[in-house]
Amino acid sequence: MQAQMLAPAAVLVVWTLIILFWIIPARFGAIAKIEDKSGLAKPGGRGADLEGVIPDKANWPAHNHTHLHEQPTLFYAVVVILAIMGATGFDVLLAWIYVGVRIVHSLWQILVNKVPLRFLLFLISTIALIILAVRAVMATAFADPSLAPQ
Repeated sequence: MQAQMLAPAAVLVVWTLIILFWIIPARFGAIAKIEDKSGLAKPGGRGADLEGVIPDKANWPAHNHTHLHEQPTLFYAVVVILAIMGATGFDVLLAWIYVGVRIVHSLWQILVNKVPLRFLLFLISTIALIILAVRAVMATAFADPSLAPQ
């Protein structure tokens, strides 16, 4: 069950990379439409410097990319813990629910970005993560030491 437990995490990593590459055409397309680019050429500029300079929608992929580096870091840790301790089919199902909802959340945030549904998607994924985290604690804190290799 280790590979099955790690697969959702691998998919979320690939999805995060897809979003990274989504940023490029979104931002460069918006920058290309700006007539006065003098404010964009400062040395050491960062993506955050584009806030208020290009249309908000052009920054949505970057905002989502940032989100994919926040809460999902906990997901990765929990997945590894459960894979090591022996994940169940329920754990794998919860992990796929988390990843599926995060992908829908990404698409919603990048394409539509209406906060009420975005928050609901975030809440659903958070509940799945909380359950996974509790199961990881139970798998480790209540592990039977007599089952450990000698």
